[in-house]
Amino acid sequence: MANKRTRAYSRAKWLPHVFLVIASLLFAAPFLWMLSTSFKPESRIFPQPGKPPQWLPTTEKTDESGRRMITCQDQPGVELRVEENGMHVLLVGGKELRVWPEDFDIQQQFGLHWQNYADAFLRMNFLLNLRNTLFICVSCALGCIASSSLVAYSFARIPWRGRNAMFVLVLATMMLPYQVTLIPMFAVFSKLGWVGTFKPLILPAFFGVPFYIFLLRQFFMGIPQDLSAAARIDGCSEFGIFWRIILPLSKPALATTGLFVFLFEWGDFLNPLVYLQDDRQYTLAVALQQFQSAHESLWGPLMAMSTVITLPILILFFLTQKTFIQGITLTGLKG
Repeated sequence: MANKRTRAYSRAKWLPHVFLVIASLLFAAPFLWMLSTSFKPESRIFPQPGKPPQWLPTTEKTDESGRRMITCQDQPGVELRVEENGMHVLLVGGKELRVWPEDFDIQQQFGLHWQNYADAFLRMNFLLNLRNTLFICVSCALGCIASSSLVAYSFARIPWRGRNAMFVLVLATMMLPYQVTLIPMFAVFSKLGWVGTFKPLILPAFFGVPFYIFLLRQFFMGIPQDLSAAARIDGCSEFGIFWRIILPLSKPALATTGLFVFLFEWGDFLNPLVYLQDDRQYTLAVALQQFQSAHESLWGPLMAMSTVITLPILILFFLTQKTFIQGITLTGLKG
């Protein structure tokens, strides 16, 4: 009986882990496929007719002269050249053959095709687009933290008439779809002469964002009021309480807000597409779309650049995961 209970307990303990591992693999599959594709030559990106998709990246075999090794009519050979009409000239069994690409296979070996990354960086001004993206992300994160924390402190710690009604009104603005306000906002920024600059992308963050106001307000409300009362007795001003007491105790929530804003701005495509007009101002998301439009058949370099753009966000999340989760749980003051 004891052994049965032990086995049942062990099974109940491991089944959730097995389910989570399978679910995580399903969610990670698109990224893993993108990563695998970024290391494949063009001839191996799409599955061969009648064959399953190839997950492990391979490289093309070459001989001592750098010619690609092929298999044609079940015989090994090498590729000599490609003619203007698209036919390939092969050397098979000491004879030259002129065949179409679908009539022979290129011999493969396990390896990473790094040329996709080199081609991607040559065809896209990555450093300039990265600089533009980082400038927008960091500016919006700092502006959102500064403005949203001040508004959230007022809603959470300062009693004033109509505070709750105003807070509900702020939350109600989250119900409006962004597409509804896009045209009026574009008209306003156009009248101000800001279209074609970074201002429409950055300055709205300095006027508070409802979701982050709500997030910080909930955290501020978890900090004991006794700390503020003691500071007031000592003669500290309201802003002094906010700056010297509340903010130092709210580092997890502030870090979470900054991360949320940074992640959103990093992947934002619509706003830069609407407001930026010069390709020298493009962010990574817009530049990647332009890359796809200009080189839609180059799937290897496209997946390579997509991987390069995705990796910084993954690294940032894993490095700040503890702070991120701590801020989301809104645990308030500990100790």
